[in-house]
Amino acid sequence: MKRIIAAALLAAVAAAPAAQAHGPTRKKVEEKVTINAAPDKVWAVVGNFQDMSWLPPVEKTEGKGGNEVKATRTLTLKGGPTVDEELYKYSAEQKSLSYRINKVDVKVLPVNNYSSTIKVEPAEGGKSEVVWDGAFYRGYMNNDPPPELSDEAAIKAVSGLYRAGLDNLKAKIEKSGS
Repeated sequence: MKRIIAAALLAAVAAAPAAQAHGPTRKKVEEKVTINAAPDKVWAVVGNFQDMSWLPPVEKTEGKGGNEVKATRTLTLKGGPTVDEELYKYSAEQKSLSYRINKVDVKVLPVNNYSSTIKVEPAEGGKSEVVWDGAFYRGYMNNDPPPELSDEAAIKAVSGLYRAGLDNLKAKIEKSGS
């Protein structure tokens, strides 16, 4: 019996470092906004993959492929950094699009392996709810990340980006009238 307990204890101690050495885990963020406009009107803005002008840090969007799967776009941000993205799912009927980032400097957005979906859904009173969710890994893929590339930094950056974008989208659409 002592040998069994000793073997179990030895196995547990040997496994402890491995449990800490697994690296980062995928994080998820979701933000929502209700807009006082019909879903078709909101989708007319959100559903154009080639136009991200409603996202505050974006200065210019250039792309190819329209809203077809595998379409690409390059977002030029204020100050000059760029983000390369690719559309991998698009449904005008469901008012949903999904894209991934193919290239971004982690100093600009501290994430790796980022994918995201934006959906426009009907809400009460003829309004719309826009749901923007994303999944990603932190900017530093090894253990012991620096603070600016940690899980917390990645979550804060993505959540802040989504919040700013959704709030600006709401203001832009509601200002233009329903």
